[in-house]
Amino acid sequence: MVTEPDRAEPGRAPATAVASAPHRAPLDTDGRPRRRRPVAALMLGAAGVVFGDIGTSPLYSLQTVFSTHHNAVAPTEQDVLGVISMIVWCLILIVTVTYVSVILRADNQGEGGILSLANLIQRKLGQRSTQVSVALVLAVVGASLFYGDSVITPAISVLSAFEGLEVVGPGFAPWVVPAAVAVLTCLFLVQRWGTGAIGKAFGPIMVCWFLVLAALGLPHLISNLSILRAVSPSYAIVFALDRPLVAFVAMGAVVLAITGAEALYADMGHFGRRPIALAWLCLILPALLICYFGQGALILADPSAVENPFFRMAPVWARLPLVLLAAMATVIASQAVISGAFSVSRQATRLGLLPRLKVLQTSRVHGGQIYLPVVNLLLFGGVLVLVLVFRSSESLASAYGLSVTGTLLLELSLFLLLALRVWNWPLWRVATMAVVVGGLELALFAGNVVKIASGGWLPLVIAGALLVIMLTWRRGAREYFGRRRSMEGPIDEFVVQIREQKVRRVPGLAVYPHGDPATVPLALRSNVRFNRMLHRHVVIITIRNMGVPHVLHDARVEVSDLGDPHDGIVHVTYRVGFNDSQDVPAALADAVGRSDELHVDPSTAIYFLSVFRIEQGEDRCMPRWQKKLFRLLERLSSNKTHALRLPQERTVVMGVETQV
Repeated sequence: MVTEPDRAEPGRAPATAVASAPHRAPLDTDGRPRRRRPVAALMLGAAGVVFGDIGTSPLYSLQTVFSTHHNAVAPTEQDVLGVISMIVWCLILIVTVTYVSVILRADNQGEGGILSLANLIQRKLGQRSTQVSVALVLAVVGASLFYGDSVITPAISVLSAFEGLEVVGPGFAPWVVPAAVAVLTCLFLVQRWGTGAIGKAFGPIMVCWFLVLAALGLPHLISNLSILRAVSPSYAIVFALDRPLVAFVAMGAVVLAITGAEALYADMGHFGRRPIALAWLCLILPALLICYFGQGALILADPSAVENPFFRMAPVWARLPLVLLAAMATVIASQAVISGAFSVSRQATRLGLLPRLKVLQTSRVHGGQIYLPVVNLLLFGGVLVLVLVFRSSESLASAYGLSVTGTLLLELSLFLLLALRVWNWPLWRVATMAVVVGGLELALFAGNVVKIASGGWLPLVIAGALLVIMLTWRRGAREYFGRRRSMEGPIDEFVVQIREQKVRRVPGLAVYPHGDPATVPLALRSNVRFNRMLHRHVVIITIRNMGVPHVLHDARVEVSDLGDPHDGIVHVTYRVGFNDSQDVPAALADAVGRSDELHVDPSTAIYFLSVFRIEQGEDRCMPRWQKKLFRLLERLSSNKTHALRLPQERTVVMGVETQV
């Protein structure tokens, strides 16, 4: 595992250069092409990570539809066919057509998710575009809603699985919550192994789960083939026109059948578009359709089955094993939003919406497979609180859906902007997609808005808290790190001043890690200002992540003499892939001998780390509460010494401070 380097503040030249990544095949450290993993293996991993959420929706979707608002939806032929038709066409239009076929093509250097989509628009349209500003605001709101989904999904999924114990026997009811807590604890503990390893372990279980879904639904489907009439959208339309209020209520619960679509896009960086699309079309979609048709046929034959249609499909002898399999499947379902939260968090850091977070790379091939310890811990705490407070999936059902539908609408809006302005889709095509898909998603969203008072407030509170955090960090970073850039000053002017002032030089090699090659490291400027001296050899090192697994050793180092080949001051740009060593001492060792000014012994180097400290003050640029929050976030940032792998015994921390 390697740690991701420090990220740039808003408006600052980034320490990474993903946009300029060369288009080459992944390479090993010795320069030979790395063999790609077979598509079948990636499909298996995707089944174990990406589709867990949407794959376990049959556990509670129909049960919630028929129990919501005091059983407003009746187990009659018209209502059953109408509801099944709604579910079928949501799966086809929103998941298959919109996400799998279209939105997954909007990848940003292989990554997906709403923040990645906004960043793609930003790169294509430019920083100053009004549309880019609007897109970023929408993305921030969508990312905040996604975090709400990431907390609720594991809680409701695992609780719904263990509630199958109540179908087996009422005596098992007291064990539901303790069992859910134990399983969720294990799930968050294994995150450090990475989504690749988790996918290998979870993939076979989820394949078994989807085959069981089809096996459960098929006998009931065959016994009543008339349920296949629900394939026609006319039944959903007639249901909506004949009983509009009931259909509106049903829409608020039908969305549970497509939860996970937004995580599907956010998880794209973990496995790639093609394996996800193939797994969906070849296995997941057919299994889900058969299962929903089977539940519908069962309800038509036995209206009392609406109490728990999923477990009632199974024969009595198979219900306990089914509960155990469902428990494993729902644990895996939680993985989709957890890994998606990791991706969204890293994207938020890159966009300057969150402070620097510790990111561990968990794959030698896929840059999207990462682990963020802090995010994992916060999600775990939030999930445990929900399980212990709500204690049942029925209580959480009202809270579920609003964050999902909100994220779907926002992602569709950003995608249509990308399609119109960047991909140059004709207006009629964009308008058609907006009316058909956007209209459906808007109806689902409206159906969940009415549930705010009965639990829908929960994802809004979570999203609101994340929104405040991200906007506070962005505002504070713009203000105070803008001051840092002005304090640093241009590097070219500084080098000229050094020559003109004839600053005293002392023996030694001083290395200054610095993210912006255009400015002076604060530690370097402070050293000259207060100590009135400069080391004989000064090396400024900037590490750039090129967005590929590996960069050839011969192509990694670029040395600049900064306008004077004899002053002993050089700048080194060190290009690395996401799986290459990203430490400054290694960069120095590779750079030695590549310039007349770099004939030095790297083992004697002293590393000077620039620090910009923020302290309490009377500055009125932000409200007092926001300044305190910003200071807290800044102090929670990951340690730069560890991130850059600097030797502690030869590292000096220097810099300046500003008051807020």
